[in-house]
Amino acid sequence: MEQKRKKWMKFRHRVVRNIAAVFVHPYCRWKYGVKIKKFADQGDRQYLILMNHQTVFDQFFTGIAFHGPVYYIATEDIFSNGWVSSLIRYLVAPIPIKKQTMDVSAILNCLRVAKEGGTIALAPEGNRTYSGKTEYMSPAIAQLVKKLGLPVALFRIEGGYGVQPRWSDVLRRGRMHAYVSHVIEPEEYKELSNDALFELIREGLYVNEAAPDASFYHKKNAEYLERCIYVCPFCGLSEFESHSDLITCKTCGRQVRYLPTKEFTGLGFDFPFRFVNDWYEYQKEFINNLDTKLYIDTPLYRDCARLSEVIINQRKIMLRKDASIALYGDRIVIDEGREDELCMHFSDLSAVSVLGRNKLNIYHGEHVYQFKGSKRFNALKYVNIYFRYKNIVKGDSNVKFLGL
Repeated sequence: MEQKRKKWMKFRHRVVRNIAAVFVHPYCRWKYGVKIKKFADQGDRQYLILMNHQTVFDQFFTGIAFHGPVYYIATEDIFSNGWVSSLIRYLVAPIPIKKQTMDVSAILNCLRVAKEGGTIALAPEGNRTYSGKTEYMSPAIAQLVKKLGLPVALFRIEGGYGVQPRWSDVLRRGRMHAYVSHVIEPEEYKELSNDALFELIREGLYVNEAAPDASFYHKKNAEYLERCIYVCPFCGLSEFESHSDLITCKTCGRQVRYLPTKEFTGLGFDFPFRFVNDWYEYQKEFINNLDTKLYIDTPLYRDCARLSEVIINQRKIMLRKDASIALYGDRIVIDEGREDELCMHFSDLSAVSVLGRNKLNIYHGEHVYQFKGSKRFNALKYVNIYFRYKNIVKGDSNVKFLGL
């Protein structure tokens, strides 16, 4: 006789959620300055919660707004940390998904949780914003909504980019808000086309913080902005270094101050960008006009990082403590010139993605490699160059999507 499959939802998940809320809510108010509006209309219904993604604590804001356990869709990185991952699975049972891929198992697990009566949450962006605005969402989210058939709660997080930009290690003093802005009922969206539903979701979650609408204070306001920025408006491809509230181009030496209002000002010159988003958009446009074939013989960048292999849903195995990385226009080469050189041509990769602030995952055949560099390591450029190459090879050189 076939063994009955165990339920995903456990009573302990509710207990863990209720205990955690007692401590996490005041911590969030103190640490993030966030005002979380509880969803008074939830009742006993289950929901599919869709949220924009600004800080590392977004899932906690969501959990506080809703009563009962919430089952979050999370990338495989948190499931590959040995006993820590096992503890997370036991306590809250997140739903794993492979980043940058169409993960059928994740969809099946969502259907399973929905059938059991669980509330599910995910960020359709799949990435925290680097720019301050809600970034690319896959249109496939509309299909998932219709498959699950649950009421959709759009959960907006505002002010998070000012408090904790993705590229920063510190929290600024400022104010945030987190709340359910709109509920889309199944009766409403079943009449909509997938495109119309996707647009309704995208508009409902769109937040653009490229505005001097508040002040966010810290003495290290600009530090590690080089995790996000690698193109200088005066030099082109470059490298940067930041300290305190200043970021410096290492090629031309120009310095820019990042203000508490999230604005830039050049030191002794007129800087062409007012906000990070302006610079970020310029950078994307620069890469979308880059001919990667010009960098087949000479690398665009060289870095050093710790190289590990990720055994999905198990652990990480360190392969090289201090690997040198060369980023070419068509490949990534590890420890170039050595006997154990590892060359990964872009045509052989299924995905390249950024995790957290500056970790880089490369999906090469059956292997998942992870690079963790210094605090100043820029993983974003690897993703952008990879997608630019793929767009050109596919004959879609006008496609603007660069992976995030």
